[in-house]
Amino acid sequence: MTTARLPLFPLNAVLFPGLVLPLNVFEERYRAMMRALLKTDADEPRRFAVVAIRDGREVAPTAPGMPEATRTPADRGPADGFGPDPIQSFHRVGCVADAAKIRERPDGSFEVLVTGTTRVKLLSVDAGGPFLTAELEELEEEPGDEAGTLAQGVLRAFRDYQKQLAGASERSLTTGAELPDEPSVVSYLVAAAAVLDIPCKQRLLQAPDTATRLREELTLLRSETAVIRNLPSLPAVDLTRAPTHPN
Repeated sequence: MTTARLPLFPLNAVLFPGLVLPLNVFEERYRAMMRALLKTDADEPRRFAVVAIRDGREVAPTAPGMPEATRTPADRGPADGFGPDPIQSFHRVGCVADAAKIRERPDGSFEVLVTGTTRVKLLSVDAGGPFLTAELEELEEEPGDEAGTLAQGVLRAFRDYQKQLAGASERSLTTGAELPDEPSVVSYLVAAAAVLDIPCKQRLLQAPDTATRLREELTLLRSETAVIRNLPSLPAVDLTRAPTHPN
């Protein structure tokens, strides 16, 4: 298996291959990461790994303007908030992020837009520098059995889920022509777009193959759709817009 060492960006979110995620970078440890990435040759990808933080581990500020009472974001060391052994604070399967845009603001914070590329397994974490780095092993995406048939079933279930969640009419839904048909892409798109908690999204990310992920999504979508049908007063939800995640 291919291994690599990359900067590590822990988030209260799960990044999937092929999906776009905007980031609002304001803590000094992550600003330092962005400054280092900006020094990368223009022809080279600006890559780092995103891993989801396990519930209850992160104690960092969650939004700009809301630092801890006794320490500002600039005071935090690379492993602050993640305990004495940082790797224990993170889910072990994450995703490599390719930073298409890194824009520094006048106040020194950064606006970053990344795309998920490859799933990776977290092997070790190093807190010896200004930001965390990790040794990572690339995870192959195996199709599994009946992935194509399962993908079509998931797409149908996802359209029904969208309709029930948004309270939309059929003509306002995403049409089949606009959705992908490659099974792994379908599996990642649905995992990212469905309104699920982080542990559930994490299980989908680390599924052993595409077919397994699609089977779990089919079960989840049918269950969630049935629940939503009994809650007709739910407000409309935009499933295609990703929130900007503060570090």
